[in-house]
Amino acid sequence: MPVRKVITIDEEKCDGCGLCADACHEGAIEIVDGKARLVSDIYCDGLGDCLAECPQDAITIEEREAAPFDEKAVKERMAKTKGALPPAGGGCPGSAARSFHPGTAPGAAPGAGDNASRLGHWPVQLMLVPPGAPFLEGADILIAADCVPFATANFHESYLAGKALLVGCPKLDDVNYYLEKLTAIFAQAAPRSIIVLRMEVPCCGGITNAVKQARDAAVPGTKLEVVTIGIRGDELRREELA
Repeated sequence: MPVRKVITIDEEKCDGCGLCADACHEGAIEIVDGKARLVSDIYCDGLGDCLAECPQDAITIEEREAAPFDEKAVKERMAKTKGALPPAGGGCPGSAARSFHPGTAPGAAPGAGDNASRLGHWPVQLMLVPPGAPFLEGADILIAADCVPFATANFHESYLAGKALLVGCPKLDDVNYYLEKLTAIFAQAAPRSIIVLRMEVPCCGGITNAVKQARDAAVPGTKLEVVTIGIRGDELRREELA
């Protein structure tokens, strides 16, 4: 068996976010039982596109004995899995970006009217959305602290309708990673406008700061509005940041 470069995944570091699976054009990585796994050596070309997408530095490239990369097998595998959802109980749904028309979800009650969801894409978690997701291009991007939809009764109709949504928590997640990810997103998407929807609690200021720094670095001059929501769901203030 030849010696060649193949990725290795440190399961202790891996948090199962699925970003590496998104980045792998050969479909060599799957999320199994909450961890990224190399499906087979034959699907890994050893180029390491997945390395830069891993926020936990859980992926490295090593030289070892491995079956040769099989481009034909990759094409057959991708043809079988294209457009399919990850298997139930196995993969992470967040690893497959998709767009859909709001209010047309399978199983939605007919005539839902104002109760229909205004969400137009998946995933929504900032940690999972790939920077090149097509639903972000030229969009009005809404970046919401993840407590906001729970506090705000009219979130879908008043804030989400017509916007691409990114959700995160600056207290529980890595704000420096947010800054890097948002900068990459804004640079590729060239959004029409950016809105931050934050809670009134002080720790929520981290998401505003990260968004502003990313905007200034990637798309300076793009309209940036910050809306602050009270813990009882009322809109406290709205301001535009230069």
